[in-house]
Parts: sequence; structure tokens; C-alpha cells
Amino acid sequence: MKNNTLLILLVFTSLFSFSQSYDFETTIDLEATEVISQGNTGTCWSFSTSSFLESEIIRLTGKKIDLSEMYTVRHTYSDKAWNYVMRQGKLQFSEGGLGHDVINSVYRYGLVPNEVYSGLADGEKKHNHSQLADSLKTILTTYLDDSRAYTSNWKQDIESTLDLYLGKDITAFTYDGKSYTPQSFLEMTTLNPKDYVTITSFTHQPYYSNFVLNIPDNFSNGDFYNVTLDDLVAITNNALKNGFSIELDCDVSEKTFSSKHGLAIVPANDSADALINVSNEKEITADYRQQEFENFNTTDDHLMHITGMLKDQNGTVYYKVKNSWGKNGVRKDGYIYMSEAYLKLKTISILIHKDAVPNAIKTKLVIH
Repeated sequence: MKNNTLLILLVFTSLFSFSQSYDFETTIDLEATEVISQGNTGTCWSFSTSSFLESEIIRLTGKKIDLSEMYTVRHTYSDKAWNYVMRQGKLQFSEGGLGHDVINSVYRYGLVPNEVYSGLADGEKKHNHSQLADSLKTILTTYLDDSRAYTSNWKQDIESTLDLYLGKDITAFTYDGKSYTPQSFLEMTTLNPKDYVTITSFTHQPYYSNFVLNIPDNFSNGDFYNVTLDDLVAITNNALKNGFSIELDCDVSEKTFSSKHGLAIVPANDSADALINVSNEKEITADYRQQEFENFNTTDDHLMHITGMLKDQNGTVYYKVKNSWGKNGVRKDGYIYMSEAYLKLKTISILIHKDAVPNAIKTKLVIH
């Protein structure tokens, strides 16, 4: 009996000594605006990229400005509707989008602050687009089914629907006592939409080329620069170390992506407590990453904003990722700590300022 008790004690001690809860140390923490919620919408692409641009404005001017996500959403829907009709409905029409859609909107239509265009009706505090996309698509499909029988102007109907759900478009406003148009407000922020590039890493296209990535939400046929997986990580790290935050498009469908635990990892095994206790992670190769993309285990589910770096007690690198699901999770801050392994496996692309790209890689990509 004494021997059995000793054995049990040794097993328990062994398990306890190898079971470590996560202990993080922040190594880089770039300034960002408050975490907010995208509500019941599929517009993470606008929330994440707007947050990214807010950090860019801080970096460039020191000003903290809460940008309107819904001004961008409104104009992107108009562009998306035109594209859908011109392609005769032969593509996806949904709430989804990508970071470069925000950049395109900024270039064409400028920016406005959230206080002058919130996209919320009077009294509403939470975005709810549960009917918006369906209402817009009904107009488009009805027109495409029989354009001759369509008795009104489909473009005006789209704009009227956007007016109803998001509010009328805005062309002039006052902010901090000064008068602006969306374009003059953009000029005030000093942002230049031409300074931003989207970078990815896949083996089905040549490295150091640019190509149109065939994913459903790339309705605008945006170009992606293609680099090696090691270079994707190097660009990410270089950006953060030099004060540039990053907009991230990634897959969040894994059970080890948890907003509750504020953690995203790729454990080497299916241990039930991997989100609680430090676990070894899989080695992520370019071939494995490509395989997961081609078998649809990795899809562009969600876009977020990388604002810093951390390390755990074993020295493993993590990225501090600002989410748009409100201030939830164990830390009540709305951030996800994403391991380098998760970033390597599940990233679709990153959007960054071109000056954040190391010069050697920038030369290979012919980015000017």
C-alpha cells in the first residue's frame, strides 16, 4: 500500500511539473484604438482595416480618430452590387470583404469619422445587418432575372436600401470645429492609400510575383504579393519591431482558436487542455500550409488587427491580435494571443504599409 501511494504521488508530481498555465510577457505593444464590436454583421474586414488605419493615423500624426466602418461598408456594397450585375450574378454577393476593399474605398470615396456616420439608426447601439445583404441581393437577382421587366432603377434601389439600413451618404461635415469633405478629411489624416500592400504565401504561384488570389471574398480581384513562408513571418516581425501594425486575414474555424481563452494555437496533439496549459505545437511547413488551404481546412473566415508581440515562459512567440467581437475573453480585453505556428498555418494574407517590408524583400517584389 505504501509503495502504491508513493507511485501515485510520483505520477501526480510528474504531471504537475510538466503542466504549466500560460504566462505571457509583452515585448511589443503598439498603440491602437479601443476594442469595439462588429455586432451582428459580417463586416470584420471593415472593422479590422479601419482599426489598422486608426493605428496608422496615430503613427503618422499622433491623432486618435475613430473612423466610420459603415461609411466604407456602404460604398463597398455599392461597388459590389455594380460588379455583381456586370458579371451577371456569376460570383458571390455577401457581407464579406477583404482589407484591400477598405483601401479601395478610401482611395475612391475618402474617410469620415464615426461620429458623423455611425451606420446606426436613432436609438440603436449595436450593428445588425441580418437583413441588409439579403435585401440588396434580392434587388440584384430580381433585376438579373428579367431586366426588361424591372420597372425601376436598380442602382437607385440599392442606394435607397443602403439609406434605410445605414443612413444617407455623407458628402460634407464638421469635425473638431472644422469643415471637411470625405476627401479633405483623408488628406488631413495624411494616409495615402497607394502606400499599402497585401502579402501572402502560397506554393501554387511563383514566389516574389503578384497574383489574384482565388478566394470567395476577393470580389474586387485584388492583387497579392507572394513570398516564402519564412519571409511572411519576417515581414510581420519586421513591421511590428519598427512600429507598424498589421491587418490580418486568417482562418478562425479551428477549435484551438478561442476568444473565450484569448488564444490561438496549433497543438501537436489534441490535448483537451491545450488552451489552458502550455503545449508543444506542430511544425508548420509551406507544403502543409498549402495542403490545408487546398482542402479548405484553411479559409478566409475573419479579419483582425495585429498590434504587438508577446512570448510565453518558454520563449514561444505570440502576436497580440485585436478582434472586433467586443471586450470578451478571460482577459476581458477582446484580444487574441496568436502563436507563430497559428499565424504561419492559418494566415490568408496581411495588409501593411509598404515601408514595413524589409528592403531586401521589397526589392524582390519590386515594391516602390
